[in-house]
Amino acid sequence: MMWELRSVAFTRAVLAEFLATLLFIFFGLGAALNWPVSPPNVLQISLAFGLAIATLVQAVGHVSGAHINPAVTVACLVGSQVSFLRAIFYVMAQILGAVTGAALLHQITPPHIRGSLSINRVRIPGPAKVGGAVTMELFLTFQLVLCIFASTDDRRGDNLGSPALSIGFSVVLGHLLGIYYTGCSMNPARSFGPAVIVGEFDNHWVFWLGPMAGAVVASLLYHYALFPHAKTLSERLAIFKGYEPEEDWEERDVRRRQSMELHSPQTLPRSVMEKV
Repeated sequence: MMWELRSVAFTRAVLAEFLATLLFIFFGLGAALNWPVSPPNVLQISLAFGLAIATLVQAVGHVSGAHINPAVTVACLVGSQVSFLRAIFYVMAQILGAVTGAALLHQITPPHIRGSLSINRVRIPGPAKVGGAVTMELFLTFQLVLCIFASTDDRRGDNLGSPALSIGFSVVLGHLLGIYYTGCSMNPARSFGPAVIVGEFDNHWVFWLGPMAGAVVASLLYHYALFPHAKTLSERLAIFKGYEPEEDWEERDVRRRQSMELHSPQTLPRSVMEKV
């Protein structure tokens, strides 16, 4: 497990998560502030968060995977894509980046403009408002994480679009609906950063439980039902523990992918497909 701590690439990845989350919070929250000259609308806020994610995925995706979200990191852990140690460091970097980004925005914004710094609040009325907020955050994050895994899966041969744009549009989609219910978190770090600076934590647990639950459900569904990996249990445990990859892992993955392609209907001859 400790080999990752000695890796320069691991340090760069953690730094990338910190910087990307800082920028995401800075630009996203900044676009949602209520300036009297031109108050933001739902479409503007949605596009700001979505474009920020798309830009940052393009910028640091090759460095850290561009999680920029503790819920995404947990989903990757459940899907056997990162080690437990990497997940812990990523989440810490994301939280620190979110607080730093919110603090910078707070300092340079006039007091009468920054207000509550666009923190997430439960906006659903009635006695079931908290349960409804958790459910909404669960579904918002579910569609985001499902899109992330589907658009970045290197086993796909039909992925002709841009993963960064796909993920960005998924964030836009979530905001177009979620803003009315919870302000749309989908990201515990996005909620935690401004909450720390403003000092308001009313129903804050909602913005951890909902996104985390949605991310875990999406990861389990994608990796174990919709498009399961062929990794063995020992390989999954090795990834979780952070063991240094064996030299033949990559070769085995290539063989598995070839085997999947040979048995895929997409690769059968046209004549056979017509008979089917």
